[in-house]
Amino acid sequence: MRIVDSSFVTSASNINNLHLQDDTLLEVAFIGRSNVGKSTLLNAICNHKGLAKSSSTPGKTRLINYFAVTFKNEDETENKKYAYFVDLPGFGYAKVSKSLHKEWQKSLNEYIQNRKTITLFIHLIDARHPDLEIDREVNSYIRSICSENQHVLEVFTKVDKLKQKETSLLKHRFPNALKVSSSKKKGIEILTNFIFAELFGNK
Repeated sequence: MRIVDSSFVTSASNINNLHLQDDTLLEVAFIGRSNVGKSTLLNAICNHKGLAKSSSTPGKTRLINYFAVTFKNEDETENKKYAYFVDLPGFGYAKVSKSLHKEWQKSLNEYIQNRKTITLFIHLIDARHPDLEIDREVNSYIRSICSENQHVLEVFTKVDKLKQKETSLLKHRFPNALKVSSSKKKGIEILTNFIFAELFGNK
């Protein structure tokens, strides 16, 4: 299974400003600290280098960005599947005013709580910093608001930066998480197949 097409759809500051041509497609929401490599991972999964734009200033992007993706099994000529990938604003790094930060968090919370089409939350964590309190808080919060039809997957990024001993320890401590390296294309195919299975099962 691979993604054969992907494109930017729209950006919105909150769900009230979200206008989608097809509002029924299932969604995969990517969330993580700023500078965790979210945009780079999205580009790697979609094999589209310039799809998601990363900012040189961590925490600058405060919009919810939608991308349309098309899945296709290489062994089949038809039977394409469609979904949205949602790039959520990075957290924990933004150098913005308190009032703007509060509004930003409010908009993000509203989105997470009210978009029932979200099937999978992918919580990205920097493999070099697996024990940050803010990641534990965010993960706990997402799981607390998930419905029975929604799931959370922890994905550790930048595993190519780890030493072998650190990699082994990470696997031991987080056996259910996936480990990826966008630059080395490590774990990307496994993650893509996992996403497809969560969205469409064996369809």
